[in-house]
Amino acid sequence: MRAYRLKAGLSQAALAARLGISRQAVTALEKAPEAATFERLMKVWALLGIEVSLQEAASVADKRITTGLEW
Repeated sequence: MRAYRLKAGLSQAALAARLGISRQAVTALEKAPEAATFERLMKVWALLGIEVSLQEAASVADKRITTGLEW
């Protein structure tokens, strides 16, 4: 995330101000993004211009085909 923030030309303080959080919270996000809520990550990604797409894992798709599982 740090690389994307720097690419966007934002300091931690500037990103924090746009998110309405402390600079320390941005530091924590950069050190351990897995600890952040999905909502918080979505806000960060939107501000940094990062597009996120979701797709089904191949192993799940294979199981659905062989078991007849439908959504």
